[in-house]
Amino acid sequence: MTGGDYSRRQLIAVSLAAAAGAALPFPLLAAPALTAPRRFDLHALDGRAIAISEWLPRQRPRGIILFSHGALSSPRLYEAIIAPWVSAGFRVLAPLHVDSAEHPDTAKFPGLASWKARIEDMRALSAHIGPRPWIAAGHSYGGLIALTMGGAAGIPPAGMTGPLGDANVRAVIAFSPPAPIPVLMTQQGYAALKVPALIETGTADVPPGSSGPDSWQGHLAAFNAAATGGHRYGLVLEGVDHYFGGAICRYEVPGPKQLARLDDANCIAGLFLAGFGAGSPAARRTLDAAVTDALPVRLLRK
Repeated sequence: MTGGDYSRRQLIAVSLAAAAGAALPFPLLAAPALTAPRRFDLHALDGRAIAISEWLPRQRPRGIILFSHGALSSPRLYEAIIAPWVSAGFRVLAPLHVDSAEHPDTAKFPGLASWKARIEDMRALSAHIGPRPWIAAGHSYGGLIALTMGGAAGIPPAGMTGPLGDANVRAVIAFSPPAPIPVLMTQQGYAALKVPALIETGTADVPPGSSGPDSWQGHLAAFNAAATGGHRYGLVLEGVDHYFGGAICRYEVPGPKQLARLDDANCIAGLFLAGFGAGSPAARRTLDAAVTDALPVRLLRK
């Protein structure tokens, strides 16, 4: 980490504290360790149990985040990004999706069955919190789910009726969402995104089986497709892969963990949450002031 990198993160973090009007919520950015989540079950319309993890901030919540984990993963493997959100005052709820390696019935949901089940999980969570605004967030497959909740027009799963998105979603944070997948989401579908969004990837975030040094740019498809003027941000982090070197989602990745860049991602996400989740005009101004084409932290806006 260079001195310039440190100074930039420090400036953003201090600005975030001022925008939030509170103690620094992302202290460069080692948030306090998460306490064990409250765990409970909800139920899909067919009676299927949905295991939920919930983290509550110490103070009155500034907002609600519903988080969707990546394929095969689970909520517990995302503490490095959930902890700063909770520390900043957000209530976070996350389902254990049926495609998780930790789900007891994952073998019963092969192929596209997980697409329908994931949307059912988010519908159940939305019904649980009631008719109030929330932020949809997710990583990888979960990033696709978050964007869908925010109005991106996914391909409706067989047997599912009604809109896939949720009118209560105020904003979206999507870490490494996939490029268009014909059976799930098209480029035109991504263009239907209705709410402000922060979409992140890294220059080493190369999808499996892809070729070419720029294939990581597929993760920005939703940003590139979205209409201008809707507070859409694209975040590109130099040298960052799909798992931040094993800091999220897959702790067994050899690493090294890309913690400096994860700090940057949490800083930018914190500004976005303060601005579009908690309604801080100062945070929005600070976020816009961080827009740059320069790496290692490239922040795009449209």
